[in-house]
Formats: sequence, structure tokens, C-alpha cells
Amino acid sequence: MNFQNIKQQIEDHETRLSKLEKLLSGNTTPEKINKKISLREFLNSVNANKEIQKALSICYYLEKYQELESFNLRDLEIGYREAKEPIPQGNLPYKLFMLVKKGWIMEAKDKKDGMKAYVSTNSAALLVENGFKKNS
Repeated sequence: MNFQNIKQQIEDHETRLSKLEKLLSGNTTPEKINKKISLREFLNSVNANKEIQKALSICYYLEKYQELESFNLRDLEIGYREAKEPIPQGNLPYKLFMLVKKGWIMEAKDKKDGMKAYVSTNSAALLVENGFKKNS
């Protein structure tokens, strides 16, 4: 073995030792895995106890986590199924009407799939994000 080979081996060992020391010292942060929260998990986390709160939370989730620009009645129904929540039979259009009336959603500029489309309002986002606590 010549001097160059020995020098290279020492440098390789130093590099490996540095990496091991860094790992053992705890100064490294493991790679964060970005997993999307499920609709069921989201509903559990926002404290949506009333039916109207569940409907609003699903609407909010569709926009924020599924990144829909707008949603319609069909999207809301799919959301209920995805969350494994019972769909209010014959009552879903009324839920949308009540959400509009409360000012939590509003009609979108364009229709979606030939149906009336909606977007949530800023007040709805604040309400959901604060777990439906009005004073937050």
C-alpha cells in the first residue's frame, strides 16, 4: 500500500465517523413524511359535534386538503361516504342552504359538473380551524 491509498482510507474513515457521530448525537432531524390527513381523522380533530358543523367541516376539508377550487352537492355526498358518516337522507341540499344562510359558504362563480358550486368563506375557515369555538 502506498501513502496515497492510506491517506484516502483515513479520509473515508473520518467521513464515516463524522456521519455516525452526528447520528448518535441526535443533532439530525429525521426526514419528515408528509401524509395527508384522512377526512375521518379531520372530523375527529375539529370537534364537529352538530350536523351542520360536520357538513361545514367536510366542505372545508374538500377545499383545503383535497384542493378542490369549489365543491358541489355530489362532492359533499362523496365526502360523507369517505368519512363514513351517515348521509342526511333528502337533507343534504338543505345543509348547503343553511351553510349559505349562515355565511359559511357562498355560491362559486362557475358551476361544477353542471351543478351549482360553492366555496367556503373566511369566517368558515376560522370557525373550523378553531374547533368551532366562537371566541377564538
